[in-house]
Amino acid sequence: MLILDANDLRALLEPAAIRDALADGYAALTEGRTHVPTRVMAATGRGLLGAMPGYVEDVGLAAKLVTVFGNNAEAGLPSHHALVTLFDDQTGVPLALMDGEVITEMRTSGSAALACDLLAPTDVSILTVLGAGVQAAGHLEAFRGLRQWTEIRLANRTPENAHRLAARHEGVTVFDDIATAVEDADVVACTTDAADPLFDASAFSGTHLSTVGLHLEIPPQLLENATVVVQTRSAVTTPPPNGPVAVQGLDPAGVVELGEVVNGSHPGRQSGTERTVWVSVGNGMEDVVTARLAYDRAVEAGMGRHLEM
Repeated sequence: MLILDANDLRALLEPAAIRDALADGYAALTEGRTHVPTRVMAATGRGLLGAMPGYVEDVGLAAKLVTVFGNNAEAGLPSHHALVTLFDDQTGVPLALMDGEVITEMRTSGSAALACDLLAPTDVSILTVLGAGVQAAGHLEAFRGLRQWTEIRLANRTPENAHRLAARHEGVTVFDDIATAVEDADVVACTTDAADPLFDASAFSGTHLSTVGLHLEIPPQLLENATVVVQTRSAVTTPPPNGPVAVQGLDPAGVVELGEVVNGSHPGRQSGTERTVWVSVGNGMEDVVTARLAYDRAVEAGMGRHLEM
């Protein structure tokens, strides 16, 4: 079995390749060429352990184990830890064990970037990322090459954390006030764990918005008269934490699956002034296709180390 650590994965994967793999995966998800059961969780009282298996036809079989312990920051630890195992889908033989935190970071930000690339107008120029954690960092990398941004803004509820993150990313301007950072931005990407909206609906006048948190980072009013794009229509009927809070209760027929935009069965954006909103909480398909991409590239490059089973 091949072992791929965080450094291996960052060397093997780049945003454009991840977007391409995810596009194929989303088409497969919409077309019924996957089997992705609802994640199951075991709660400890301090956190939880989630299991996310998934199968994508002609790609692979994988499972992610992820822990979420919200108080880890007090001990200087990330709130999420994860492992991803890739299996041979013909024999069930384990092929690889990977750092699941990097896979999660890259596939989540990669999906948001794919949605932005498919849905945002080509002439957008100002990007605002809200947050200062792992996903904010991932979004800064994943979104950078999508458009000819004239300005990339970063804002966070704790401004000093945003300044620390921006110091690692060239060309990023920190705004200490979230409302100001959102004002006149064309695209806003929310990456926090905020339980309440980060800004007032009147502050956003752009054309594309995304949220990858479980809770209600965005004002509900921004979903009105917008094209709301989700991973699967079940997102609006599956209760949290498996379904995002933001879309609970919406009419399933009134939302669009990203795979429908990928395969052309839905046009996606239909006007330059239309507001599009990407809402996600993660899907096991994303782990499968990203892990498979990493494994195939590692084998070709002779990277990683082997563990005899």
